[in-house]
Amino acid sequence: MTAEIDTLLDRRRLRRRLSLWRALAIGGVVVALFALAAAGDRLTDALGGKQIARIAIEGTILENRDQLELIRRVGEADNVKAVLVFVNSPGGTTTGGEALFGALRALAKKKPVVAQFGTVAASAGYIVGLGCDYIVSRANTITGSIGVLVQWPEVSQMLDKIGVKVNEVKSGPLKAVPSPFEPLSESGKEVTQSMIDEGFRWFLSLVEKRRKIKADQIPGLVQGRVFTGQEAIGLKLVDAIGGEDEAVDWLRRTHNIDKGAKVVDWKPESSNTFGLLGSLGALVRGLFGQSWVGQMLARDPSLSTLGLDGLVSVWHPSEN
Repeated sequence: MTAEIDTLLDRRRLRRRLSLWRALAIGGVVVALFALAAAGDRLTDALGGKQIARIAIEGTILENRDQLELIRRVGEADNVKAVLVFVNSPGGTTTGGEALFGALRALAKKKPVVAQFGTVAASAGYIVGLGCDYIVSRANTITGSIGVLVQWPEVSQMLDKIGVKVNEVKSGPLKAVPSPFEPLSESGKEVTQSMIDEGFRWFLSLVEKRRKIKADQIPGLVQGRVFTGQEAIGLKLVDAIGGEDEAVDWLRRTHNIDKGAKVVDWKPESSNTFGLLGSLGALVRGLFGQSWVGQMLARDPSLSTLGLDGLVSVWHPSEN
């Protein structure tokens, strides 16, 4: 009887060990599959299949090194025959748009690059389009918003009412101007306006050079208005109406891209959040966690530009 019990216990132990090794084996396979999926573009690159690389520029545009490195990698991939840049962004920092423009023009020297505009491609988002050889837009895409701005809150009157005084010692009268703690002086306004004007001249010259148009001949362009894609094509701000199919068709017609070349997503190796709220959303989540306060603040579009420093090229509809 004792021998039978011992045998039964041994069989149970063996089954447990087998179950453990099976679970580990299945887990290993699952991990391997996820690793292959995560390395999708690099795996395809290694296999050498001809492809059209799709790069997505979405949300708030910043000068992001991972994104710029991705564009460089695409340019060096021999099996990538053309590039489709999907743009769905209201803009961001002017330097972020400038960096992407430069990277895309360098890429365009190696292989054809076409932009496909999504829901919105305005301000710095439009700068991204200017970096491409050809722009395809949806008829109802919001685009344009050519311009530069600097925004900051001024809380000096509120501080006076609650009895708070900000003491400050600085090296010169224009240091830390504009400041939220004091009204903007005339000299400060002149300096800030000078920066805005310089950035605007650069942006406007980019539009005129790349689109071969005269900005002052397009009603509202210099004033920073937005256009639908249908309006934009009539004003030569975009080249065609359509989506990804039309963008890929242009690549194949004009650059003899093999019809067998598949469109493959390329993503930064370290995947960061480029959503509209960007790093501000991450900060809010870090402070409030998953509470309803954190969720509400992280999703509030009115907070989307508070985390942007420097000159900003962004479109955001006024609620007034």
